[in-house]
Amino acid sequence: GLPPALPTLPLELTLLYNFLLFTVGTSDSAVEGIRQGLLRVLEACGNCGEGLSTEELWQKVLQEVTAEELQAPLHRLGALQAAWWLSDGRLSSTTVLVRLLSHAKDLGRARSHEGENELLSLLKAWQLPAEETSLPLIQSTEDLKEMLCTTAAFLQGLQELDAGNLSIALSYLQKAAGGFCTKKVLAQIYTCLGCCAHRMGKPQTALQHLKRALQIDFQCLPALFHAAAVYHQLGETDVELQALALLYEALVKKPPAAAPSSRCFLIQMELLIHTPVLASLLCPHHPSEVKYLLAQRCLQDRRVTDAVEHYLDLLALLQEGLQQQVPIGGSSALPRIPEIFLEAASALEQAGRHQDAITMCEEVISRTTDLIPRMLQLEKVLEQTECTSPEAGLSQTKESLCCLAWRAAAFLHQGWAWAKLGESKEAITQFSRCLGDLLRVQLCGSGTETKGCCLQMCVSLPEVEVLQKIRLFSLIGRGMQFLELGKHKEALLDFQHGLHISPGDPAAASYLVQALWKLNRKQEAATHWQKFSQSSSCEDGKGRPCPLYLVSCLKKVVFPHRESLARSVQDFLGATDQD
Repeated sequence: GLPPALPTLPLELTLLYNFLLFTVGTSDSAVEGIRQGLLRVLEACGNCGEGLSTEELWQKVLQEVTAEELQAPLHRLGALQAAWWLSDGRLSSTTVLVRLLSHAKDLGRARSHEGENELLSLLKAWQLPAEETSLPLIQSTEDLKEMLCTTAAFLQGLQELDAGNLSIALSYLQKAAGGFCTKKVLAQIYTCLGCCAHRMGKPQTALQHLKRALQIDFQCLPALFHAAAVYHQLGETDVELQALALLYEALVKKPPAAAPSSRCFLIQMELLIHTPVLASLLCPHHPSEVKYLLAQRCLQDRRVTDAVEHYLDLLALLQEGLQQQVPIGGSSALPRIPEIFLEAASALEQAGRHQDAITMCEEVISRTTDLIPRMLQLEKVLEQTECTSPEAGLSQTKESLCCLAWRAAAFLHQGWAWAKLGESKEAITQFSRCLGDLLRVQLCGSGTETKGCCLQMCVSLPEVEVLQKIRLFSLIGRGMQFLELGKHKEALLDFQHGLHISPGDPAAASYLVQALWKLNRKQEAATHWQKFSQSSSCEDGKGRPCPLYLVSCLKKVVFPHRESLARSVQDFLGATDQD
């Protein structure tokens, strides 16, 4: 409550500076403390600053207060103010303040037309007044200034990286890497450099930066995660899997205590940089996410034995994590739980563990049964929600379609598993259950003419495409089992229905020709064969790629006797021509 006095202001401002360093975690109180200090400076000089914004207050103080003994304390408070503004991303306010502190007007603008570049130039040109040795400081202004330079370069690099200006981002991040910071922050900067180089299409440079990050701080696990992504892009699966395995091992182990820094500061860059883009790049990954990536990559690379082991470990992790917050869906690498079960079933099936695959699918069926409506008329649902809440209605419809797809896919995998066990009748039963489930979905309502836009929306939904693929695979699978049992007519009907769903599908077309041939309808088979042979090259690769849990079905439906059937058809056509 004492009135400010000019002789004691240097001591007062130094005490304020040291005190505010302890309130670094509560920025609001710190900013208010700086403001009150500036107001007392103006009051001591016979001026008033009430009603001015913080930016205006700084401008008034630095322009009107010329006392030599106040310059060093004011520069210390200015450095603190710049630190808080940088932590809030207020680069333009920081630039104005540093320009006032360095008494520069156009410095930096001549070097670059970018306002952010000017900030770096001003910070480097900022000459700090000599410190009063009789007043001890918790953190020197020179150290704080160097930290501001590194922070400004890092922040601007992150902004440019987020905006897609990769070359500019790379330049800023390189400047930040040569600045004043802790090992932890330096490792983060090199991680960002690696991500930037990766986006620029320079994977080898990215790996160099990411390895450097790990050399600086072996606990910088995001660098290891990004390195695995680079190896994935390069197609180096062995090294990618090694990186993911190391990452998983590091995540499940308790990290060692961080080594104490040789120099301890109350304000560090970790407290100043907390942007969304940095949080995204350094996002910590749950062990279950990394375990899933291991399982997924092994399954994609046909390492089915390893995939099975990883999927079973993952399911055990998820079971243990029911009481914890295990991230599922959204920004997480983990898909929905039923998809993990289905991928695990696919891996078990490919590894020859068919009974285990059947059990795994049964879990999906039992958990999704109560979530599926008896009938789902997409057009009707979309029309009803179009005027009230179209987004909510579409989201609910998609969720119902997902549940239906998971349950139908479980029946589909059970059908293939029973087929591999030589149980054709049981396989036919499971394929039929799959098809029966899919009858619950109707694209169009009954009685009225379908609206074109509504129908287009229904058909274009990715979930509907997945259901169509499941229906096709199930029809072909059931038809194959009918052929095994000698029921050629029933098989023919399934293959015809499959071609109706996916016109020109090479697998359905080939099996259709085989069924006609076995029914001794050879002329009809030859006609279809000629037709499909001409159009098959145009039909390959249509639609979106299959979900991972359906990829194995693509291989199962491939017609294995194409060459021999082609020779039989050609021989028949040759004999017909001679006749």
